[in-house]
Amino acid sequence: MPSRLDYISRKFGRKTTLKAIKYPEIEPSTDDIYIITTVGDRLDLLAYDFYHNTDLWWIITSANPDIIRRDGFVLKPGLEIRIPSDYYGVLKLFEDLNK
Repeated sequence: MPSRLDYISRKFGRKTTLKAIKYPEIEPSTDDIYIITTVGDRLDLLAYDFYHNTDLWWIITSANPDIIRRDGFVLKPGLEIRIPSDYYGVLKLFEDLNK
């Protein structure tokens, strides 16, 4: 699985340009998992617990834009957050947006 950061740079001969990454809007599903955060919860650890890949923390952040800030991995205790169950579908949307 390619890293989401592979979509940032493009090479044109000797020149490399950087572009902004676009993130998909993740619609709620009846299969999604809802959790209440506890002390010590971090986005990368939750991504590993649910997706077995710490690099997919951004999926959880994108699914909870009004709850999770994008400035750190540590989550405040007591937040109810949604964990999207179809992360393969989210990755496909991400790849389509960033071609």
